[in-house]
Amino acid sequence: MKIRVNDNVLVTKGRDRGKQGRVQKAFPGDNKVLVEGVNVVKRHTKPTSTVRQAGIIQKELPVDVAKVVLMCIHCDRPTRVGAKALPDGTKARVCKSCEEIIE
Repeated sequence: MKIRVNDNVLVTKGRDRGKQGRVQKAFPGDNKVLVEGVNVVKRHTKPTSTVRQAGIIQKELPVDVAKVVLMCIHCDRPTRVGAKALPDGTKARVCKSCEEIIE
């Protein structure tokens, strides 16, 4: 999975198409990411020992990674991500559009 926490992403599919947000959490085992302000649903909850507040609560659910695309910080466009070996032997993510290193 080439999307990481704190990346700025653009939603390409679904009812939130066109929205941008920051990745709060990544779930690589499920190929999902939690993006702030995207896929907000309402849940009716009862008060429990862990949840004091009862009623209708809005929460964000994870989105499939295939439905989001990374926004490049250099060219400020949605882009695909590649990998490149640096001279010091480490790998870095690279924007496929402008060939700049994303980090």
